[in-house]
Amino acid sequence: MTTAVALRSQPGRWILVATILGSGVAFLDGSVVNVALPAIGRDIGGDLSVLQWVLDAYLLTLSALLLLGGALGDRYGRRRVYVLGLVLFTLASLGCGLAPGGTALIVARLVQGVGGALLVPGSLALINSAIRHDDRGEAVGRWAGLTGMSSAIGPFAGGWLVDAASWRWVFFINVPIAAAALLALRHVPESRNPAAAGRLDVYGAIAVTVGLAGAVYALIEIPTKGLDAVSATAAVVGVVALVAFPLIEMRHPDPLLPLSLFRSAQFTGANLTTFTVYAALSGALFLLSLQLQQSMGYPALAAGIATLPITIIMLLMSGRVGALAQRTGPRVPMTIGPFSCAVGLALMTWAVPGSTYLSGVLPGVLVFGVGLSITVAPLTSAVLASVSPDNAGVASGVNNAISRLAGLLAIAVLPVIAGLSHTGTGAPLGPGFGQAMLISAAMCAAGGVLAWLTIDRGRKVDTYPLPGVNHACQDPCTCQLGKNRGQAT
Repeated sequence: MTTAVALRSQPGRWILVATILGSGVAFLDGSVVNVALPAIGRDIGGDLSVLQWVLDAYLLTLSALLLLGGALGDRYGRRRVYVLGLVLFTLASLGCGLAPGGTALIVARLVQGVGGALLVPGSLALINSAIRHDDRGEAVGRWAGLTGMSSAIGPFAGGWLVDAASWRWVFFINVPIAAAALLALRHVPESRNPAAAGRLDVYGAIAVTVGLAGAVYALIEIPTKGLDAVSATAAVVGVVALVAFPLIEMRHPDPLLPLSLFRSAQFTGANLTTFTVYAALSGALFLLSLQLQQSMGYPALAAGIATLPITIIMLLMSGRVGALAQRTGPRVPMTIGPFSCAVGLALMTWAVPGSTYLSGVLPGVLVFGVGLSITVAPLTSAVLASVSPDNAGVASGVNNAISRLAGLLAIAVLPVIAGLSHTGTGAPLGPGFGQAMLISAAMCAAGGVLAWLTIDRGRKVDTYPLPGVNHACQDPCTCQLGKNRGQAT
């Protein structure tokens, strides 16, 4: 059992530094990659499907293995698994930067996602287990602010690195940050959950990973290359594995995804709202970055700065909205927020060649940022209020995984629905961009309707909503202290 330490003690400061640097490298990597996509496409070649895989390869392994990563930390030691994830993430980042072509880059991104799945759940779990109770709120607040800053500077840093050097430095920048985190981790005590002694849900992890891999491969490849033996096999295997996954979870004594949680209408509704809003967010920002650079001629740095207001608004508003929702209940903000996001996405249809930033891009970015800020913290509160305190940690992890899964599927499917699947590398997106924004707006509006129908008016929960957003997976950083598995993102 780890002895909790004061935040202002030397061990406490080392714990905070290690968790901020480790989480920060994942958040930074996420927010810089979107801006680098056109440069990557010009260098390695291929069509839009290659750029989709550059994003989705990472999200695939991360979303599929996230809950398993939290369970491994509980069982074998959170510091040990955190270090392993950080090392794997760093080596994969080097592989991304050195990749000679698209296939090598996609494989390295898959490995990077595995590292992230081991790294991401551990940061707040380490704080929760090693910082004394009275200091945890302050520790989480500092963690949130500083890791949120890494997301905020990501688009700017990514654009500058692409313009000044190469897209490869978007991945190389992870190495010194991770090295500093590893040095700080030498001073962090080990901790584990003594109760986590049951049998690991290995078959569940395999089923969901294979299922997502097969389904996403088919969704990305069939629209561009047609149905062949490989894509047909992938689709069939993916569907079979995804069907098998809930059956495995029902039979396992300690499942990665406890299906009993979905008996709560509020838990189900909040996660459906999460899915729709974050699918819209992921797909829209993926295509907006391409639209700014390939259709409107923005350099990478300008494209990165163009979406920066979303993160700044999140940093300024999320904490205040979370406090308000804690007093009033999450139903109203969870309804207003997605509808505001829908308006912002509809306004992004103005971002077309010939429009200025102030008239074509900024209005949609501002309205969308406000809507997302109204949505994020109440959504987390609703998820956690819908389950018992004993299940708060796994509920947070499930919600986190669903948000990443939403981004994974949106990046694969939205270009197909909008008629963009045959867009060549560097080619303007054309009218399909506007169609994609309107589809995303409709998804957000559907999320608002779901929230109004399923979220209780007055149920509240003491949570610590953390502002900050990762623009690769577009996932807000939220948690409830006191629980372990899947606790932080």
